[in-house]
Amino acid sequence: MSETKIALVTGANKGIGYEIASGLGALGYRVGVGARDEGRLEVAVDKLRAAGVDAFGVPLDVTGDRSVTDAAELVERREGRLDALVNNAGISGPTGPGWTQDPTTLDLDLVRTVVETNVLGVIRVTNAMLPLLRRSASPRVVNVSSSVASLTRQADPDIEIGPVMAAYSPTKTFLNAVTVHYARQFAGTNILINAACPGLVATDFTGFLGPRTPQQGAATPIRLATLPDDGPTGGFFEDAGVVPW
Repeated sequence: MSETKIALVTGANKGIGYEIASGLGALGYRVGVGARDEGRLEVAVDKLRAAGVDAFGVPLDVTGDRSVTDAAELVERREGRLDALVNNAGISGPTGPGWTQDPTTLDLDLVRTVVETNVLGVIRVTNAMLPLLRRSASPRVVNVSSSVASLTRQADPDIEIGPVMAAYSPTKTFLNAVTVHYARQFAGTNILINAACPGLVATDFTGFLGPRTPQQGAATPIRLATLPDDGPTGGFFEDAGVVPW
C-alpha cells in the first residue's frame, strides 16, 4: 500500500473546503475533493492539479445515502484506505434581515434541512468512511464547526457572537456533541476526532463578509487533520486554542 497519505474533504470545491484540500495537498496528501455539483467539482480538481496538488474528484452529496455509499466505494477502489476525513460541507439555511434566524418564527422544515446537512450528513459520511479509516495507521477525522456552536459564548452577554441564528448555530452545537460521542466510542483506538472553528471567513457562505481569508480559515482543520499520534481527541479548537463548549 502506498505511503502517500489519503484525505477526503467534503464541500471542497470552493471556500474553506477548497483551501483545506489545497493545504493538505501541499503537505503531500493525495486529496479527494468531495462536492455535489460535478461541474464545479471538475473545475476545482483541475485548479488544484494545476497548483501541484495530487487531487481526484469524489462526487458527494452528504444528504444522500446512495451518493455517500458510492463515494466510499470510489475511495475504496481508488485508494484502499483513508487517512484523514474532513467533514467540511455545511449550510446555514435562509436568513432574514441582518443575517438572522428568529426562533419565534422559525420554519421547522428549514431546521430539518440544516440538520440533515450539518449533522446527519457528517454522521452518514463518517460511518461510510470508517472502514477505510480503520485501515490507516493514523486516522484523523475533523468536523468543521463554528464558534457560534459555543453555548458558553452564546450565553455571555459581554461576548459579541453575531446575530441570532436559531437554525444554523444549534446544528453546530449538535455537531460538537456528536464529535464528543465519536471520540468516546473511539477511545483506545488510533482514531482522533475533533471539531474545528475556522473563524469568520470571507466566502460566499458569509456573503464575503469577515476579517479572515479562506486560507486562514483552513489552518485549524489542516492542523487537526495532521495531528501526531499523541494529539488530542474529542476537543473543539480554533487558531487561538481550545474553544469553550
